Amino acid sequence: MLSFRRPDEYHSFLHACEGTSPALELTPIPLIQSLSLLLPKKAELPPLPEGITVEKDSLIYMNAAGLPKAMPEKGLPWGVQQIRAPLAWNRTTGHRIKIGVIDTGIDHSHPDLKSSLGRGINLVDRTQLPHDDNGHGTHIAGTIAAANQPTGMIGVAPRSIVYAVKAFDQNGSAFVSDIILGIEWCVRSGMNIINMSFGMKSRSKSLHTACINATNAGVIIIASSGNDGRRRSIDYPARYPQTISVGATNRMRRIASFSNRGPYIDIYAPGDHIHSAWLKGKYHEMSGTSMATSHVSGAVALLLAHQPGLGPAEIKVILKRSMVPLRGAKDKLAPGELDVPKMMKAAEA
Repeated sequence: MLSFRRPDEYHSFLHACEGTSPALELTPIPLIQSLSLLLPKKAELPPLPEGITVEKDSLIYMNAAGLPKAMPEKGLPWGVQQIRAPLAWNRTTGHRIKIGVIDTGIDHSHPDLKSSLGRGINLVDRTQLPHDDNGHGTHIAGTIAAANQPTGMIGVAPRSIVYAVKAFDQNGSAFVSDIILGIEWCVRSGMNIINMSFGMKSRSKSLHTACINATNAGVIIIASSGNDGRRRSIDYPARYPQTISVGATNRMRRIASFSNRGPYIDIYAPGDHIHSAWLKGKYHEMSGTSMATSHVSGAVALLLAHQPGLGPAEIKVILKRSMVPLRGAKDKLAPGELDVPKMMKAAEA
């Protein structure tokens, strides 16, 4: 990716690329004033103006731990109960809050998601709809917004609308440039929340800039911390201060063994053995900070539907003020677990 300081540099470079042989494949990324460039073999870049930064387009992966397991049961998942989301449904169900799920797509035919889906985008193949060919994105969407009680399952914010932003392929990997294009689409399309259940170990300046610009536009970004069990480090983009970084807990309200943890975590949420929607109308159990992140996205949707004027910084403060201490936590200042009624009360205060 090539990042430009000024629009005239951007246009000058585009002009310089015209007529190159072989032709350069350029994808503009206006959100960060950059270009994604696919350089064919034996092709060379034209001379770059001074100050242009070049960043290799890295791969980024989903934050799920272990293989999914088929689950027959439906109803109210334990994680939705643990964060006490149903206690808020008499006041808010997330009505009309728009959540961009940058992931593997969503199974648009799943009966529990049909009433909760908006029209998204497929960045892997622009000629196709953002259908899920992996399962991860459908699982995330189910926890956020499934709405098929009593015959199916119900998510945290059953009247919110999820939009599939398919940037990840069948194997659960994506290029950073497609993630950024996904963020840009979310900003342009008026998403209130972006769910980012993925991570990478290295810092990307371009991705950070995209997160900054999206947050400045008023979009709340919620990101998973990673599944390496690290005690003082988490994945990017969760590590960027513009995001709400999420770690995973188990049924005992303890940090899940796989979850990254430590000072960069903003909040924890259920992420161990989470059952949710899957491909072909089925249900699977998965574990990971990915699953924890979707609980927080749903909770923030409940809050925004109740108090639509809240911005990203205010949301983060409210979450931190309303957390429930983890079981066995010795440090009173350590991040706690999401609790929806306490979150609603803190926002009203």
